[in-house]
Amino acid sequence: MVRNNEGVSTDDKTTEKSDEKTLPGWTHAYSGKVRDLYVEDGQSLDTAERVLVVASDRVSAFDFVLSPGIPGKGELLTTLSLWWFDQLDGIPNHLVADHELRGDTVADLIPDAGAGRAMLVRSLEMFPIECVVRGYLVGSGWVEYQQTRSVCGVALPAGLSNGDRLPEPIYTPAFKAELGEHDENISFERTVELVGAEAATALRELSLEIFRRASAIAEKRGVILADTKFEFGRNRETGVITLADEVLTSDSSRYWDAAVYASGNRTESFDKQIVRNWLAANWDQTGTPPELPADIVEQTAARYRELIERLTGSRRPVEVIVPVDPAAATICEGCE
Repeated sequence: MVRNNEGVSTDDKTTEKSDEKTLPGWTHAYSGKVRDLYVEDGQSLDTAERVLVVASDRVSAFDFVLSPGIPGKGELLTTLSLWWFDQLDGIPNHLVADHELRGDTVADLIPDAGAGRAMLVRSLEMFPIECVVRGYLVGSGWVEYQQTRSVCGVALPAGLSNGDRLPEPIYTPAFKAELGEHDENISFERTVELVGAEAATALRELSLEIFRRASAIAEKRGVILADTKFEFGRNRETGVITLADEVLTSDSSRYWDAAVYASGNRTESFDKQIVRNWLAANWDQTGTPPELPADIVEQTAARYRELIERLTGSRRPVEVIVPVDPAAATICEGCE
């Protein structure tokens, strides 16, 4: 089965209808928790060579899409992904040119309704693996460590505390479950069984390389990249393993303010943790989640905005020029 480029299940629980829009020249093909996928008219996800990925303002927690959304979130996520793709030179990614020459005119391929929130990407054969990298012991990793002194089969030193920096970043993959089930943390050996030794090794090495490079960039800006997840697919024509989906955003990563972390606070992050904390205190996770109050929505939006300002140094969306021929980009060793 070919996975869509967003790499999410078609059975995610939602509490409201998709906010999909009709885009001229494009047909809505799929909606995940946050992103909507479109293919050019007359195509399907199985046949399309390129896909339009549109990030919405929807926000999810505990497997539910919540209401209301976070204003401007879709544009912020897309802007940050594009900025990171631009920083990661030498790493093949799924972006393709979002403009083309028609006669003497350069035409934009992204409709006005998706401007700022959409990426035009190459359709890939996606791996069923979430490539998680952890630089710090936190979240589900901390829970597992307390029980086994390891995370996804990776043994760790004794005596670590919640939020501690690990001696080295560790690769802790997860299997992307079908039919809306929860993703399953797996060992590297299980990854080999699923995708083969060569691909499993390439996914691990690429994930660790990207994490190290991104961590160094973030640290220079006073931001800690605690953990993140990547998704990869194979280019259908060349077989090259290619970075896909969103990358290093507030939704796919855990970022901390380095100064706040140094003061001993290991709970504040630049993501939707504010939403999770409010829901945990105001909902027993049965039935329909309550409406998010306006102050929680604004606090969350402010955290998203602050991260992009801290990383990019800009309060405005960052313009990233996508080359007309991405295949001409440098290919990293071990990606084929």
